[in-house]
Amino acid sequence: MAQSAIRANVKVRTLELDDIEAIQDIHRTCFPGMKPWSEDQLRSQLQHFPEGQIGVEVDGALVATSSSLIVDGEIARRPHRFDGICDQGRIANHDPDGDVLYGIDIAVHPKFRGLRLARRIYEARKQIVRERGLHAILIAGRMPRYHKHADRLTPDEYVRDVLAKKLRDAVMTAQLANGFRILAVLRDYLPSDAESRGHAVLMEWHNPDIAPEEGYVIGGKMRVASVQYQMRPVDSFETFGRQVAFFVDTASEYRCDVVLFPELLTTQLLSLVPAETPAAAARRLTEFTDAYIELFRDLAVRYHVNVIGGSHLTVEDGKLLNIAYLFRRDGSVERQEKIHITPAEARWWGVGAGDTVRVFDTDRGRIAILICYDSEFPELARIATSKGARVLFVPYNTDIRPGHLRVRTCSAARAIENHVYVVTSGAVGNLPQVEGADIHYGQSAILTPSDIYFSRDGIAAEATPNVETMLVHDLDLELLRRTRRTASVRPWVDRRRELYSVRYRERGAEHDA
Repeated sequence: MAQSAIRANVKVRTLELDDIEAIQDIHRTCFPGMKPWSEDQLRSQLQHFPEGQIGVEVDGALVATSSSLIVDGEIARRPHRFDGICDQGRIANHDPDGDVLYGIDIAVHPKFRGLRLARRIYEARKQIVRERGLHAILIAGRMPRYHKHADRLTPDEYVRDVLAKKLRDAVMTAQLANGFRILAVLRDYLPSDAESRGHAVLMEWHNPDIAPEEGYVIGGKMRVASVQYQMRPVDSFETFGRQVAFFVDTASEYRCDVVLFPELLTTQLLSLVPAETPAAAARRLTEFTDAYIELFRDLAVRYHVNVIGGSHLTVEDGKLLNIAYLFRRDGSVERQEKIHITPAEARWWGVGAGDTVRVFDTDRGRIAILICYDSEFPELARIATSKGARVLFVPYNTDIRPGHLRVRTCSAARAIENHVYVVTSGAVGNLPQVEGADIHYGQSAILTPSDIYFSRDGIAAEATPNVETMLVHDLDLELLRRTRRTASVRPWVDRRRELYSVRYRERGAEHDA
């Protein structure tokens, strides 16, 4: 067939399950002595990232094929091996939230070389990168002529000679022509590649459309403060205000992004509203709601820190609710109602339950609030994480150590299960003659997933029990994102959702988490 006729019938398309045998035939022809992708590997590639598996047809026959996945660029630019970067060809580590497209193979049937089919595949890959806003394409190119020079040149010397045009290497020459630059030599990248002596050249094509975004935060850090707050009788709302202002001021001095207070922070005010029964006194706290919101909104704006003001009992439409408020430093206010009510709250005060898990955008990332007992129900953290929360804030208020340990142990479990950070803030001290809130046991903490990348024992910071203090710590959200699919275990990613899921009702519809 004339070459002009061949060119007239070239089609670039995504691969399909029906292509599996043709892909394997192309691999056997292009890489003699190396095993082609298995059917299981190819099926897995198509399942995890179908648009990244690209082929080229000539006159209706598949003659070129390629595979890729999305990964985190910081991980991919470190030394790595082929089996690790692509999960032994199954790409179950494909990360939709990653920032680079990683090409793991291109194969063009020898009879059709010279038609620039590989270039067409690279153009298709670049289009994916542009459409998704990815930063780059990374590849680990073979060194197919290195075996002829291995007795006298190291891999790095071979690369330098190719760049100096003292030697010719078809793969490197082609990639350089496609706009790639050489980053490093990866030793022992693919031991079965005898021609390359197992080595590969890590190369990068940068997306020219990527420019810094306005307000983009480099590093992805969130500095958090947890106040282990001493409950004490107060003689006025102003006294209460001065106490909480001290901690917000201190958090601001440390340039914190979010400061968390304990649950039921305003029960100190019960000494100001005497009533015949605990339930009647709890309902009188609603008298302070406007002043409470005004106080914390003013503190958040004045000290330029997002404040989670513990929680406050207030009456709405006749129903007593336990509400945690988020006061953003721009002056906006959000709220999360407590969803699970303890027997003591129901018995002493008659608290009613909320029914919505909310996730809040902040200028440092997405967060959620699980009020005390809510942390003991794994479904709520699953829902919050599925909505994008990466930090869970747990204001709590417990009377004795067993109660504290329930919240603490469950919070640590939520961090592990969902690969998120959890910040807890407990109350300490005493409120004599306040029934239902007279004694307090607290040991606030900042918790991480339990893996080698994070703090020992999964504890980033921990307070001394029952002492008024404040914890400050930087949370690395980029590390959290990078390790969600690359950590030793992946409880969030490896859920068997074909067997089970969490279904929740919101705004009249059902959702899966």
